[in-house]
Amino acid sequence: MAGLHVRRGDLVQVVAGREASRRGRVLRVDTDSGRVLVEKINLVKRHTKPTQKNPQGGIIEKEGSLDASNLRLVCPRCDAPRRVGVKVGADGKKTRTCRKCNEPIATT
Repeated sequence: MAGLHVRRGDLVQVVAGREASRRGRVLRVDTDSGRVLVEKINLVKRHTKPTQKNPQGGIIEKEGSLDASNLRLVCPRCDAPRRVGVKVGADGKKTRTCRKCNEPIATT
């Protein structure tokens, strides 16, 4: 799969599935599988054995991945989930923009 419309650090909103309408920051992007890890979204329970790193073991909650197609970038101006366009400036640099208000979307 080619590049995705989301990057690490972006504020995104889930638009489909069990976690719909929840927002969070992107922690990790896997471009090969098209899946994204979002902070405090899609929490799954992992049963772990005791190790040196975690001597207690037990049940740990961690983020599960979501498909990138179920996420929309949140426009800072509209404060709503929007589609993303790419504009090429005079200097040849690409910038992501909101499709509705044409506001540039910067990664924080």
